[in-house]
Amino acid sequence: MSPYGKLVESEQEKLEARRKTRRRVAIMSLSAVVLVGVVVAAVLGTTLAHNNDDHDDNNRSSNNNVGLSASVKAVCDVTLYKDACYDSLGRVVQSTSGQAIKPEDLFRMSLKVALDEVAGAADKYFSGEKGAFEDLMMIGDNRTMEAFNNCKQLLDLAVDHLNDSLSSGQSSVLELFDDLQTWLTASGTYQQTCIDGLEEAKESLKSRVRSYLKNSTELTGNSLAIITWLNKAASTLNLRRRRLLTLQDDDNEAPAWLHQKDRKLLASDKDVKQKADIVVAKDGSGKYRTISEALKHVPEKSNKRTVIYVKKGVYYENVRVEKKKWNVMMIGDGMSRTIVSGSLNFVDGTPTFSSATFAVFGRNFMARDMGFRNTAGPEKHQAVALMTSADQAVYYRCQIDAFQDTLYVHAQRQFYRECNIYGTVDFIFGNSAVVIQNCNILPKVPMLGQKNTITAQGKIDPNMNTGISIQNCRISPFGNLSSVQTYLGRPWKNYSTTVFMKSSMGDLIDRSGWLPWVGNSAPDTIFYAEFRNFGPGASTKGRVTWKGLRTITAKEANRFTVKTFLQGDRWIPGTSTPYKSYL
Repeated sequence: MSPYGKLVESEQEKLEARRKTRRRVAIMSLSAVVLVGVVVAAVLGTTLAHNNDDHDDNNRSSNNNVGLSASVKAVCDVTLYKDACYDSLGRVVQSTSGQAIKPEDLFRMSLKVALDEVAGAADKYFSGEKGAFEDLMMIGDNRTMEAFNNCKQLLDLAVDHLNDSLSSGQSSVLELFDDLQTWLTASGTYQQTCIDGLEEAKESLKSRVRSYLKNSTELTGNSLAIITWLNKAASTLNLRRRRLLTLQDDDNEAPAWLHQKDRKLLASDKDVKQKADIVVAKDGSGKYRTISEALKHVPEKSNKRTVIYVKKGVYYENVRVEKKKWNVMMIGDGMSRTIVSGSLNFVDGTPTFSSATFAVFGRNFMARDMGFRNTAGPEKHQAVALMTSADQAVYYRCQIDAFQDTLYVHAQRQFYRECNIYGTVDFIFGNSAVVIQNCNILPKVPMLGQKNTITAQGKIDPNMNTGISIQNCRISPFGNLSSVQTYLGRPWKNYSTTVFMKSSMGDLIDRSGWLPWVGNSAPDTIFYAEFRNFGPGASTKGRVTWKGLRTITAKEANRFTVKTFLQGDRWIPGTSTPYKSYL
């Protein structure tokens, strides 16, 4: 102690540290109690009403209603849209005639009401028979018409994922948490993409679309919030056991589609090409001359891997791997020798979502030794080279080349390894859970007066499991960028999440690091982090002082690795792609 009862500075710091630690422990303990209380209240609120057999039928019915209302309120209190939750679930619960309702039952009920709402919006407004159709015909805007058609497709995808969630078998929803969270996140992303695609439309049309999708987006978000909190409660009580629905129970098992002969096949490029199921060649030496024609002959929803060998050449086509084309592997003769090339772009009338040269919707897709490019040029603005909206997609030794919006990591879980990614503005963007590992990230020369931004992540809900994780990559200029400001990214949406880890950054990176989307700041709710990067552009001393730009520990950084962020140890090994599980 120093004179007059004052602590010396070092002792004062220790005391403050102890106080902060006790405060954190107290907050964590209280949060755990509240969290568990939500589930307990949901359970007890429904069961206590059934345990009083001493009352007559009228009193029992009254008690049931009180209990059911309490359980709905307990679950809905963890959602972002409480009124929508209570109104929708309250009506469904009342129709159960006093049956016991468990928290998992309430989650499934929330899924059902969300599914009904999304399907209803698709049928009533985006069917082309009524709703906005007459408005669109009067507008006569081809890009708006295409965006409107995209909405129909996107809502169909949203319905698919809600159906997947609802029909996920008899297993506990907590055992399937990773899949359910991914599907619900994707459903919300699809609805938001519909809204974003109509950004350039007339205000009357945009308002009507937002109005039609308001209930469906809120109810989808509520389902996501409910299962996220149930999972947290189960984790607090140590009740949860993870299992991916699409894979076998044993952590060391490969995916069900991958048999022993497939593992051997994937291990050798030569064997893959010789034993490919389909061969594509521009010179006529294969069965098909175009990739699109070959994909028509891939069986739908197949659990067996279909290997397509695409011989060297430039394939001028816009390719879609449709949602029913599962387990497709496409291998070329090298990222600069087998190239898929297109030029659709925003300025010439194509919405961003439709501009992709190569678009993937079928699950478990893999591309290897391929190139994807959009040659529209910087003056055409949004022009996507590769868009992926498929779960458990892998790209190995691929080249993705365009300018603005090059790589659209649209939705679900994705992994990129040893790829070259070129672009200018927001050239890695979307709302998937994606790890980009051991890749070359190569900003190019943009239009005069433009600034380069590497990432633009689109997370719209704090319960989504999405973000862009860039690990062990090399960021260097492609061309002379001495007069161009280049940033690590900018927050596209309010919960934008992006992490750069252990990557080499050249001196092209502006010392402030990050660029606002609008104004001179960013929402406090974003999560941006830089962890153990190196090189002249990696210094964090001059970075922006946003609340959402974090300093993270190794433990926190590991949240964004393949094993934790993608549950990748379960599905990436089956592709014979090298990867690093942790930091």
